Amino acid sequence: MKIPPLLVYSVLRLLAFVVPLAIMWLFFPILREYWWLTAIFAALIGMSISFLFLRKPLSDASSELHERRVTGQSRSSTAAEDAAAEDAATD
Repeated sequence: MKIPPLLVYSVLRLLAFVVPLAIMWLFFPILREYWWLTAIFAALIGMSISFLFLRKPLSDASSELHERRVTGQSRSSTAAEDAAAEDAATD
């Protein structure tokens, strides 16, 4: 069973935020008081990690979305052709 690339990327991106958040929360007591600052720092660190290390999962997820979009458009064009053929048959 193949795990969808979008799910892999989403989980890795979430981990890139949660792990720095947990580390800062547990090891830096001053940041417990300023929880909003901790969340901002964790978001910045997670964004940096995802830019540096998650290019391949992002590429896989975006290519899968593109393929889904392209096959969805071909289905809609096929449906339009079918509808035109039905209209021609009824006329």
